Amino acid sequence: MSEWNSEQYLKFKKERTQPSIDLANAIKINNPINIIDIGCGPGNSTAVLKKRFPNAHTIGADFSPNMIEKAKTDYPDIEFMLFDATKDFEKIEDKFDIVFSNACIQWVPNHKKLLSDMMCILKPNGVLAVQVPMNFEEPIHKIIAEVITRKEWAEKIGAGRQFHTLKESEYFDILSDISSDFTMWKTIYMHRMPSHQSIIEWYKSTGMKEYLAVLSDEDKIKFEQAVFSEVEKYYSVQKNGEIIFRFPRLFFTAVK
Repeated sequence: MSEWNSEQYLKFKKERTQPSIDLANAIKINNPINIIDIGCGPGNSTAVLKKRFPNAHTIGADFSPNMIEKAKTDYPDIEFMLFDATKDFEKIEDKFDIVFSNACIQWVPNHKKLLSDMMCILKPNGVLAVQVPMNFEEPIHKIIAEVITRKEWAEKIGAGRQFHTLKESEYFDILSDISSDFTMWKTIYMHRMPSHQSIIEWYKSTGMKEYLAVLSDEDKIKFEQAVFSEVEKYYSVQKNGEIIFRFPRLFFTAVK
C-alpha cells in the first residue's frame, strides 16, 4: 500500500471527522478506562474520543508513519503508536473498554477475522464501535473504476484496487456470532463541495492514491484530468455553485 499523505487527507478535516463524532456519541458506556482507536489516521478521530471520554486513557494506532507523525504533532497530549491491523493484535497485552475504528477497516482484508481480533482485546461488556464507507454505488467510485480499465491506464496501473468491505448482511451475521448485542445503522452525508476539483482532492488521499502512486508526475496530471472530466458530467452544480457529494457510511456498535 502506498504511503498516506496526512496534509492531503486533512483538506477535508471537518467532513472526515463528523462520522467519528457521530460514532463516538453512539457509544453507551459509563466511565471507560482504556480506549484504542484503530486506524486513527492523523489523530482527528482520537481527539474526538478524548473529548467524549476525557477521563479515559486513549491510544491512537495506525499503519502509516506519516499519519502517526502528524497525530503526535497535532495532539501531543494523546498517545499514538504504529500498528498493523493484519498482524499486531497478538502484541496487545492490555484490554480495552472501547475499541473504536472510523473509516479504516475497508483497507484491511478478512473482516471476519479482523472484527474477531478487535473483540479479543475488549474487556467483558466492552464496546466495539466501527464506521466503514459504503459508497460503491456512488458516481465517483464508478468513474474511477471505469477510467482505470481504459487501455491508456490499464497498462500503467494494472489491476484495480481490491475492496475488502462486506455486505451489510455479512456484517450482521459476523456481529451476531461474536457479540452479545449489536446495533447497525447507515448515514448518508451530503457534503457541500465548492467545486468538482474538490471531489478530486478528496479522493487523491484515499480512493485514487494507489493509482497515482504508480504513475509518473506527468501521468498523474493526465489521470486526474481523465477522472475530473467524468466527475463534471455526473455531479450537478447547485444554484449557489456548490456540489452535493453524497457519502454513505455504515456504522455499528457491538458489546462483548
